[in-house]
Amino acid sequence: MAFSPAHFCQNGWPLNAHSTVSRAWLSPPVVSRTLPASWRLSSRFVIQYNSHRFYGNFASSTVRSLVSSKVENGGENTADHPIDTVADNEIADEPLKLRERDFAGSPYVPVYVMLPLSIINMNCELVDPDDLLHQLRTLKSINVDGVMVDCWWGIVEAHTPQVYNWSGYKRLFQIVRDMQLKLQVVMSFHECGGNVGDDVHIPLPEWVREIGQSNPDIFFTDKEGRHNHECLSWGIDKERVLKGRTAVEIYFDYMRSFRVEFDEFFANGIISEIEIGLGPCGELRYPSYPANHGWQYPGIGEFQCYDQYLLESLTKAAEARGHLFWAKGPDNAGHYNSRPHETGFFCDGGEYDSYYGRFFLNWYSKVLVDHGDRVLALANLAFEGTCIAVKLSGIHWWYKTASHAAELTAGFYNPCNRDGYAPIAEMLQKHGAALNFTCVELRTLDQEEGFPEALADPEGLVWQVLNSAWDVNIPVLSENALPCYDREGYNKILENAKPLNDPDGRHLSAFTYLRLTPVLMETHNFVEFERFVKRMHGGSGSGSGRSGIPNYLKNRKEKRKLLI
Repeated sequence: MAFSPAHFCQNGWPLNAHSTVSRAWLSPPVVSRTLPASWRLSSRFVIQYNSHRFYGNFASSTVRSLVSSKVENGGENTADHPIDTVADNEIADEPLKLRERDFAGSPYVPVYVMLPLSIINMNCELVDPDDLLHQLRTLKSINVDGVMVDCWWGIVEAHTPQVYNWSGYKRLFQIVRDMQLKLQVVMSFHECGGNVGDDVHIPLPEWVREIGQSNPDIFFTDKEGRHNHECLSWGIDKERVLKGRTAVEIYFDYMRSFRVEFDEFFANGIISEIEIGLGPCGELRYPSYPANHGWQYPGIGEFQCYDQYLLESLTKAAEARGHLFWAKGPDNAGHYNSRPHETGFFCDGGEYDSYYGRFFLNWYSKVLVDHGDRVLALANLAFEGTCIAVKLSGIHWWYKTASHAAELTAGFYNPCNRDGYAPIAEMLQKHGAALNFTCVELRTLDQEEGFPEALADPEGLVWQVLNSAWDVNIPVLSENALPCYDREGYNKILENAKPLNDPDGRHLSAFTYLRLTPVLMETHNFVEFERFVKRMHGGSGSGSGRSGIPNYLKNRKEKRKLLI
């Protein structure tokens, strides 16, 4: 397993014995030159000042706007720049800004676009099919491969157990098929609303919420006893507390109903992938950082193991270990918005690495892996012959600390001396499932500028997780975590999708863009997106016309001229 360079823990911590460092950006090529103070820096140079050294390709647009300008031979200083104070005898390492990588001839990576959350209403009716058809035609015009849609448990099985209403989805799928697009479908067993980007509220089924009123322990619970209604606790996976069925049986019945209802779309290959929702936001993780409980970035979150069913599991594990007094959650792990150094559990040398800490974190992360194992076994029965995938969240804050506290509370046992994603990848490999990972568009430098105290490293995290999956030869998919419209974000996605000089030629199996919105459809944003799609498909990214306007927009412009 090739660990990320972020496993160079800060403050002089040693590398793990099995770690290797292969990230090219650790040692960018430099060209040493003496800079006269009168020089103004060319736009060919992208630099960041740091103790009289300048490092290439790390500077943000903010830095570039401050220090980049045109070189004029023998020119005078016409503006004040911080860099102009460099003396003649000072040496600056100033690598040339590399030209954009050419992706022509690179592997074809399919691009999907997530449909709006509100595409299906609570009555399972397709909202505004005419507008949808227009949007799909627009996407088809730039060769997008398909779309992703959530099939919400709270809509389909809303009122009565095992009574399913798929009507709106059937109409939607017919339109997608008519447009000759593919479908990624998410089995969404979670609540929608309250998270970043959620513009609608879709609760869990009404009959499930009624059960929760009399037995709130069917939901994840924090140490203060607050219940999270976003999804069911994994503690009831095998407990018959849902009108005679276990949680896992409910998931299987739902998936089997979907498979039967949409058999024709499987038979003709329109449905290319089924993503199995395994937790909050459809991700395989604990709901450790819920906004409705007061969490704010970059808080470490809290452990979610205090419902009666998970506590019973913890007690059994402690008894089996011979230390019954370990049958409790940590009492010094802080609260949702704590920082690692403020806690006795997550601080450097903290209890997370004690005998008890290792026992607890092993149990906590094993519950996560076991949940995925159980549900995927049944998903393979329901969707035999179809690609299934599991989504992991990109918890990149506090990645540069020893404990990786935010990952630990989410169930990823990934401190700096342990690879917490390998067991998950091995579980997925057992079931032939693909891994879908988020935050591939984020850049570490931007996080350092925005929240330097968070010690975040999204690039290091992406590198580690993708390699954990590729090491066991499972397909890797990805999506952006936040809205992305700029070329720098797209270039970061491309770099992760098709790693440069990978000796095994590994690349993403597909990318899903979050999400179809009016902002994406604005001309300047859509032109950039079209270019991105071409490059993901192995093209050069050129060819949208001399004006830079895609053909479908140019045609509409001509029509307007005729009308005038």
